[in-house]
Amino acid sequence: MSFQLPTYHAPDFNAAFLKNAPDVVMAAAPRDGVVPENYHGTTVFTEYFKVNGTWLLAEESRMDCVAVYKNGRVLIVEARNVLCNDLVILGRTENAEEGIYVYTKGFVDETAEEKQKDIFSFRSGRSRETAFSRDYDNIYELLEHEKEQGKIVWVMGPACSFDYDARKAFSQLINGGYVHALLAGNALATHDLEGAYKKTALGQNIYTQEAQSLGHYNHIDTINKVREYGSIAEFIKGEHIDNGIIFNCVKNKVPFVLAGSIRDDGPLPEVYADVYEAQAAMREQVSQATTVICLATTLHTIATGNMTPAFRVLPDGTVRPVYFYVVDISEFAVNKLSDRGSISATGIVTNVQDFIVNVAKALSLTKRRD
Repeated sequence: MSFQLPTYHAPDFNAAFLKNAPDVVMAAAPRDGVVPENYHGTTVFTEYFKVNGTWLLAEESRMDCVAVYKNGRVLIVEARNVLCNDLVILGRTENAEEGIYVYTKGFVDETAEEKQKDIFSFRSGRSRETAFSRDYDNIYELLEHEKEQGKIVWVMGPACSFDYDARKAFSQLINGGYVHALLAGNALATHDLEGAYKKTALGQNIYTQEAQSLGHYNHIDTINKVREYGSIAEFIKGEHIDNGIIFNCVKNKVPFVLAGSIRDDGPLPEVYADVYEAQAAMREQVSQATTVICLATTLHTIATGNMTPAFRVLPDGTVRPVYFYVVDISEFAVNKLSDRGSISATGIVTNVQDFIVNVAKALSLTKRRD
């Protein structure tokens, strides 16, 4: 079956509660980086604002920001980036009482919802007992669609680089066109490059997992060598690196953002040391993402989830969903994102190395069938 995006069903603006709703109230920001009292805090969902009698969709949203009216559009802006005298929309209600409508049903299949409404069921959460077969099939179909018609952003923790097969499988995904951007930290890149340079990850053989003599130096040696060259690209060239996640990103010109942490060794030259610069660089990649897959990195997952809306407005005006997956062997990590407000995320509880290998194998099989 070929993948099809669900149709977006816009609100019925002739409904009395929307038709009779008042216009939003706005107030000027008192100074740069400060917003007025009673500002409206945004969500991951589609949000409409009534201005001069017309409902306007905020086309590019993210959670925990404010809505600014400028040049006939509603812009979603981080509070720190609001400028003095920007017109900030006010109101804490979400059902049109103050001209603000947070709309959560745009992609809901009401027929399916009605069927499920009164049915008692076990295992309604996402846990190690959940059956994920259909989720995997959905991902395979989705990635084939998004390869040509979307933007796939992967968010990866260092565990993804600790296994020979996982590194090889993800490299195949990059070469196959299923990776359009990568968000990670210093550790993912360091240990992946260590795997290519020293054949270890954190001092263990990348395949056998056997500890190597003085192997605990290897990741520091790798960072030091990259810093000596001045960049990852020059290190790859100078040391004749020919494998791994970062190598294949560089080879295929896939952008990657490495956000720094207070825990980092080194770090590598490309790592953002300023957290807000890192967030802006991540946001640049996420702002066009249509599918996001997060693997074994709780903090990076939450950060990405908070800046990823549940929808995307395409250039032709079509509204489509943004698919967001969280993959981790920990149930806590998988469910944490919904606790933080990004309830559109789908969780899969499994070993991320196995997940990467299974996805790569399935996409290869799909291509052979075609």
